[in-house]
Amino acid sequence: MDALLDRVRLWVAERHESLTNEFGAWVAQPSVSRTGEGMPEALVHGMDLLRGCGLEPEAVATDGIPTLIGTADGPPGAPHVVIYGHYDVQPAGPLDEWISPPFEPEIRDGRMYGRGTGDNKGQHLAQLLGLRALRELTGGLPCRVTVLLDGEEEIGSPSLPRVVRERFADDRPDLVLWSDGPVHESGRACVVLGVRGIVTFELRATGPTTALHSGNWGGVGLNPAWQLVQLLASMRDADGNVLVEGFNDGVIPLSPQERAALEALPLNLSEVLAGIGTTRLEPSAEPGYYERLTAPTFTINSLTCEDAGEHRTVIPSVAVARCDVRLVGGQRVPDVVEAMRRHVAEHAPDIEFIPGGTMSPSRTLPETPFTRAVLTGTELGLCEPPLLVPALGGSLPISAFTDELDVPCYGVPLANVDERNHAPNENLELDRFLNGIVAAAAIQLTLGDHR
Repeated sequence: MDALLDRVRLWVAERHESLTNEFGAWVAQPSVSRTGEGMPEALVHGMDLLRGCGLEPEAVATDGIPTLIGTADGPPGAPHVVIYGHYDVQPAGPLDEWISPPFEPEIRDGRMYGRGTGDNKGQHLAQLLGLRALRELTGGLPCRVTVLLDGEEEIGSPSLPRVVRERFADDRPDLVLWSDGPVHESGRACVVLGVRGIVTFELRATGPTTALHSGNWGGVGLNPAWQLVQLLASMRDADGNVLVEGFNDGVIPLSPQERAALEALPLNLSEVLAGIGTTRLEPSAEPGYYERLTAPTFTINSLTCEDAGEHRTVIPSVAVARCDVRLVGGQRVPDVVEAMRRHVAEHAPDIEFIPGGTMSPSRTLPETPFTRAVLTGTELGLCEPPLLVPALGGSLPISAFTDELDVPCYGVPLANVDERNHAPNENLELDRFLNGIVAAAAIQLTLGDHR
């Protein structure tokens, strides 16, 4: 295998300029799912990329934006590997904050800048090019492969569970690979085993029909802001414990292997806190930094009295809190939403509970059969032993595979920590992109040996 990987590295080195140009052309194609900008053209571009990497392309119709699927056969008895990515991107955001236009990729200081570079075009393109390299060097692939590029990830992947269910109902894969998000904050490569889920919601309290003078009506006019903060205080205590009955139902404790993986992760806590401009952690019942990122949370995202920022001495007529809760393995989105709705109805029946976007958590245990092969392939490809991360703090739609198919899912992030995904000046280090091609090929080879 070492000799073949040396050939893959040479293949990448000899083609680095054309591969980088291919990356730039993909970023230059807008594909904003939230607005629809460029999506029809991106579908055609994505189909061409799949075809150009030796895959049989197909556009699967959904109720929204089509899903792109590419398939390739492997040797008899080889694992069936699904590679998940998404071809939609976030809106550009404030154009005046971009150094170069978001859909005119530019290389500066060894990085490509543009919307979608790290999230997710550069990362899934590295996976695709790893397949191309193996096919051109060996005439085939070591595994049977299905590439699935989601067109709706940035709007919550509403169609993905149905596509997964229907596509793989009679042809269950052995595992799923995905590359998204940054490497570990230390800069080390990592393999990620899960993601937290999310439920977003709004709490809306109303009082008088218009704002009232706080002197003339103070103590008389119902104040929705006080109603709201008292409700919020009943939902989480000062130690970070969520008090909503039923919220923690089903939470699966960390396994000994997951705890061991967390304890092995490097951490300079004071440096991490200094990086976000604080000196202490949020109060929490969980003592450890990484344990907190694998536990359920309740976050107030914003509080407002809809006073247009005037801050007058009034009793407001409306008070709004926008919140999210992060979920872990064993928690079910419908159960959590119902627990929240029930709590609001019992404690503040006049306050409206408005559910928003949701995404289920996903969990793969370290002891699952393919973990060692993915770790080995990542190390061989990136030339460093990767950290094993039980779960990301954030959310991705990976539960569409773990819940619908009951198969293990492995994340191999290829982006730099400061990729600025979702923000102006999103970027991806070109060395990480090119090395990611080698890593993608190496993982396929180690999985092909796992029979």
